[in-house]
Amino acid sequence: MILTSVLQAMGLFAATNIDDIIVLALFFARGAGQRGTTARILAGQYLGFAGILGAAVLVTIGAGAFLPSAAIPYFGLIPLGLGLWAAWQAWRGDDDDDDDEAKVAGKKVGVWTVAGVTLANGGDNIGVYTPVFLSVEPLAVVAYCIVFLALVAVLVALAKFVATRPPIAEVLERWEHILFPIVLIGLGIVILVSGGAFGL
Repeated sequence: MILTSVLQAMGLFAATNIDDIIVLALFFARGAGQRGTTARILAGQYLGFAGILGAAVLVTIGAGAFLPSAAIPYFGLIPLGLGLWAAWQAWRGDDDDDDDEAKVAGKKVGVWTVAGVTLANGGDNIGVYTPVFLSVEPLAVVAYCIVFLALVAVLVALAKFVATRPPIAEVLERWEHILFPIVLIGLGIVILVSGGAFGL
């Protein structure tokens, strides 16, 4: 039974988090050359994902009042706001310095920024995880959570691998200041629209 839960958890995690690789790769590109970037991204991803799991478990055990399903789409406002801020900074010319040293230095990626984007991007995961958790025994829910948390590190490592492949890294480095806000704004809009926020 536990082995089945572990295998199901691995499949469910892959299906619901594969899109995070692009966002995390962009975080790695943004923080290229900055000391501690990997640790901050890993910490932020764990914080955000712990929030997702915590919300899913609370909803599962009947805490619907804590996080009504109608509130989940509004998590899209987090990446939308962060994307608009990044776009404003790019438009202001905060990253138009052409010297190589500045490019290598990159920008500092904050733990809370990664956590916020992860939580917002995972709002739909809560809706997927809750019915699964409701359909299994409490011990299986624990197994799911342990597997999910173990796979977060794998996801971050995979995103770092993608971001550091020379051809991909070159594209990300050259276009990161445009791609980063576009991806976050797009992600926010998709979360809002697909969840029916503001009657969309």
